[in-house]
Amino acid sequence: MSGESGKQQSVQVLVVGEEAAGQRIDNYLLKLLKGVPKSRIYRLLRKGEVRVNKGRIKPEYKLMDGDSVRVPPIRVAERTAPEDVFVSDGLSRQLQGAILFEDERLLIINKPSGLAVHGGSGVSVGLIEALRRIRPDERFLELVHRLDRDTSGCVMLAKKRSTLKTLHGLLRGNGVDKRYLALVEGRWSSRKVQVKLPLEKNVLQSGERMVRVNPDGKYALTRFEVVQRFPGATLVEARPVTGRTHQIRVHCQAAGHPIIGDEKYGRDEVNEQFRKEGVQRLFLHAHSLGFELDGERISVAAELSDDLNTYIKKHQ
Repeated sequence: MSGESGKQQSVQVLVVGEEAAGQRIDNYLLKLLKGVPKSRIYRLLRKGEVRVNKGRIKPEYKLMDGDSVRVPPIRVAERTAPEDVFVSDGLSRQLQGAILFEDERLLIINKPSGLAVHGGSGVSVGLIEALRRIRPDERFLELVHRLDRDTSGCVMLAKKRSTLKTLHGLLRGNGVDKRYLALVEGRWSSRKVQVKLPLEKNVLQSGERMVRVNPDGKYALTRFEVVQRFPGATLVEARPVTGRTHQIRVHCQAAGHPIIGDEKYGRDEVNEQFRKEGVQRLFLHAHSLGFELDGERISVAAELSDDLNTYIKKHQ
């Protein structure tokens, strides 16, 4: 599709591949015709202007591998096409060097801190936009899960829709062993092996997301293990059993041990103290992932980045 504003497109006849099989036609069109209002998409379907295998279909029709989709000429609003996304040579090299695992189904990246997983909210280019720009030949590339912008570490991206659906199922069913390393304030007790507190997500007027413990919130469970102790801090391994927004950060705060460098849930005076020790950002790192995919066991680990490892080495 062209990224030019208001350009009239010619008739397209597209053959559905494996990456789109199982997707509803309305969702397929919404992604294909970015910039076209949703109401216009549904009007095209209702009037039979979009056809699959030369026949009319309903919005809920699920595409099959090999289906022929006819898309009529339609004006597409201006949008950011992959070729219009600017990715610096430095970021491109950094991401190419951050690949932890790759095959025809899956890509796992060691995401650097400070890079959002996707654009939006003032961020023009995130991890997914950058990778699509770097790899224009990938027919399908979607985030499997997310990390906060300041959190570094393992992020999965699916190269097939079937893989995306499988991994989403594993994540919902606790089939992915996710482990994080966090440096928390104070002395975490070795006896505190889990935090089980319900969490509620709120959006402030500014648009900022805040999460708090609330009895009416969603069930959330994080398991913890002490890794190493430091003056005034403890390095813990956190295993989120559920996947709530900001779960580890809020569970650490609720346990009385906020994560060092957490400007949202931590204490300013403590963060300032540790900045002098070299901890310049949120000390939370998605350290490892383990799961079974198509009968194959996949395990990856991402080493702590230099900016976090400096503190560890300094106190060993």
